[in-house]
Amino acid sequence: MAFFRVAVISLFVLLLSSCSETYMGKEIYGSDEFVRDSYRIAEGKFAILEMQGVCYDELDPALLDEYQDVIGEDDILQIAVFHPKREDITRAVQSIGAAVGFKVADGKIRLPDLFPIHVAGLTLEQARQKIQEEYNGQILDTEVFIGYRERIVRKVELAGLVGLSSIPVDGKMRLFDVLSKAKIPPEANLFKSYILRDGKALSVDLVKLIKHGDMSQNIVMRGGDKIYIAETNAASLMVMGEVGCERVISLPIGCTTLRQALAESGGIPFTGDRSYIQVIRGSISKPKIYTLNWELVIHLPNQSLLLMPGDIVYVAAKPITNWNRFISQIPPFLGGIEAVRGGCANWGLFAP
Repeated sequence: MAFFRVAVISLFVLLLSSCSETYMGKEIYGSDEFVRDSYRIAEGKFAILEMQGVCYDELDPALLDEYQDVIGEDDILQIAVFHPKREDITRAVQSIGAAVGFKVADGKIRLPDLFPIHVAGLTLEQARQKIQEEYNGQILDTEVFIGYRERIVRKVELAGLVGLSSIPVDGKMRLFDVLSKAKIPPEANLFKSYILRDGKALSVDLVKLIKHGDMSQNIVMRGGDKIYIAETNAASLMVMGEVGCERVISLPIGCTTLRQALAESGGIPFTGDRSYIQVIRGSISKPKIYTLNWELVIHLPNQSLLLMPGDIVYVAAKPITNWNRFISQIPPFLGGIEAVRGGCANWGLFAP
């Protein structure tokens, strides 16, 4: 019996000492560093990506410039020619135009009595002037009229949480206009959404554009651009430890406040150690760990307490919490909880 008591005491002491320790990691930072990093997070998506070690290009200001819609390959033009004396040319052009139009092939169109004329990449007015110059080089006083009969519509393709699969653009339509037509739900994750042009992601912050009205992100869209709108939970963080409910929290705008994350997790119960709140950031192999005190958390402004995707918030337990849990799990053959409590008192240990 004496041996059994010694074994139980040793087990209690070992459990109490091990559970009262909190993993510290190799690099521990305090509130000052956390506040500095929070203001960096507040700068937006690409500041967060930089903190995560992701490289990116600066947004080219030229992407904000409007461009003229131009003639493209496979477009079909409607062309009419007028000359007071050469009715043969007038009728020939009119006949072809009425029947099939003039299709752009290899960037060129073919008109009666002229060599092929390159028009791809030109506006309608530029093409009209070029055709008229070619005719006037042979016959003076020729007037040319031009328009689109059919054309390949330049479209932006959309995927993900959108209501439309494509939207036509004309050289003046901007990103905000496209997104307003795309029927994006309010729960979409703008932080993880992106735009591709020629297979390369553009450095556009949709959160700044949609949520903050930052028109420096409102680029002009081009045909062939692709927009992907991400699911709500595409970016998230975890809250663990002594909270009302451990959970994963989605970050649709790329960040949230520490207070908000704790509130969504049910707060810190009496079993939690409010003086030891940790935020673990970065890779598991080399995390950056901040240690915060609740008294500080409740007095700092929200902008100073920002969390970003991948963060883990861990609230430590008071040592007494683990003791009580262990006592409650002792098997009935030891005589019940109260008997153990009495025995602990006799051994000189306090079991509340």
